[in-house]
Amino acid sequence: MLADVTDLLACPQCRSRVELDEGTILCDQGHAFDVARQGYVSLMTGAGGKFDGDSPEMIAARADFLGGGSFDPLMDAVADAVVAGTGPGDDPRILEIGAGTGHYLARVLDAVPTGRGIGLDVSKYAARRIAKAHPRAGAVVADVWQHLPVRDHVLSHVLCVFAPRNADEAHRVLAERGSLVVLTPTERHLGELVDLLGMVRVDDRKVERLGAAMSGRFERTDHVAVEYPMSLSHLDVARLVGMGPSARHLTADRLASSIAALPQDYPVTASVTVSTYTRL
Repeated sequence: MLADVTDLLACPQCRSRVELDEGTILCDQGHAFDVARQGYVSLMTGAGGKFDGDSPEMIAARADFLGGGSFDPLMDAVADAVVAGTGPGDDPRILEIGAGTGHYLARVLDAVPTGRGIGLDVSKYAARRIAKAHPRAGAVVADVWQHLPVRDHVLSHVLCVFAPRNADEAHRVLAERGSLVVLTPTERHLGELVDLLGMVRVDDRKVERLGAAMSGRFERTDHVAVEYPMSLSHLDVARLVGMGPSARHLTADRLASSIAALPQDYPVTASVTVSTYTRL
């Protein structure tokens, strides 16, 4: 809940410390941000974010797909990366950027019983889900490409799962020797569907750009490949496509007809890398 992580947050306008007072986030300078009845707080400033947030339909599709278990090994790999860097007596303070439905953050918090987490997303529909994802998670609406509403050097981990990475801001909010855990798809990820359904392709220079962004700020200290076959029903495929960026580019009629032509229990490859970068 927000009360568990308020001490980690910062005012998005003046960057001072904040506190939670009867449903309002307040800073010393008098800036106030109301907590929504669904349990999240918007700490957006200005005219809005660089990108549109996920729609209610995209968030619902993601919740249904992730709830079905097909990506459980990916969630476990992210949780394992956090556990590997957590010692006895540690108090993990975790931020997930682009947290979506909060499934990954919840899996991590289940794996580290002393941890607490912030799920940050630009979509208020995502934030509503994050607020209910785990009792030790607080939900915040904010834009990763702006100054994050988090205090300097207070976090032990930042998670980026299929999400944008702001290396400068991750470096600022992480404590010394803190960890940035990044899950990125390989070119084989969902390969059986990409061309067939006209889905958005993985950028083959993403890993190269990721390394360049981390240079001088982080050292890669672990790198784990996760690849396995999935057997997806027509409904699974529809949810998988509907939860990601491809949902914005494909017409419903074209998608429905393409999926209907597939055999049931269609084999699809999940293929990602989970990299851990230690803050320098």
